[in-house]
Amino acid sequence: MSKAPFGRRALTVTANEELGAYRDLRAADPNGPQPEPGQFAMLAAVERWGGGEDERPFLARAFSVARHSGRESHFLIEDVGPGTRRLCELRAGEQLWAVGPLGRGFTAPGEGRRALLVGGGVGIAPLAILQDALVGGTLAGDTRAVAGDAQAAGAGASEVTVLLGFRDRAHAAGAALLDRARVATDDGSVGHHGLVTELLDAELQRDPHAIVYACGPPAMLEGVRAICARGATPAQLALEAGMACGFGACFGCVVPLRDGGYLRVCLDGPVVDAALLERVEEHAGAPA
Repeated sequence: MSKAPFGRRALTVTANEELGAYRDLRAADPNGPQPEPGQFAMLAAVERWGGGEDERPFLARAFSVARHSGRESHFLIEDVGPGTRRLCELRAGEQLWAVGPLGRGFTAPGEGRRALLVGGGVGIAPLAILQDALVGGTLAGDTRAVAGDAQAAGAGASEVTVLLGFRDRAHAAGAALLDRARVATDDGSVGHHGLVTELLDAELQRDPHAIVYACGPPAMLEGVRAICARGATPAQLALEAGMACGFGACFGCVVPLRDGGYLRVCLDGPVVDAALLERVEEHAGAPA
């Protein structure tokens, strides 16, 4: 697990590009550690943070790392409130406070299982860096990478299936963040008319020997959890919850476990084994 350096650091925005209903925010991060797929960062603008209506936003916001290459980090942002609105306004050359990478990320498939990536809305973000790692054989626990077998690692592209769900055409433009994605939309404007979990169900019926990696709104994650539980398919879910700190001190992001007790999404997650959960709580998913 990559650990964040102590304290926050200032990153310089290199680009903030429109991607349908989203923004692809990029920032140079020359001194930060390499994030693992599924980890996140707490972000805030260096300027004009806390000076809006009612002095909002107050706290930094948590965002999954969508991609990291050449010492540049990518984040997928949707304007849904004062914090995300300010981040969407940032221009190249402006600065961004960041703490991260934080939390626990995804781990590699085992037992020769193929990878099914299931994302919904802005929750597709951590699946982009995950796809990069799966195809490249660099995901934590990937024995191909340990063995240095580049040929086997490259073969991972054919073993990764990407299923993404969105509300409409504007949001479905975000699918460009990943390669070879099959898309479902609520209104039928792009791809399958219906839910991404319907695509998942059909895919597992075709070939159940898989592992599912998912991130998205809570109803989608609960659907993924239930489908995987029914067929005893292993699944790793990237949860989201309101966070004040990002490193386990405030206990504001806890979710209940199947066998009692709680986990902190920021520290024990955000990626968790779906089998640990009785159900996905309404506050434990990414906004669509």
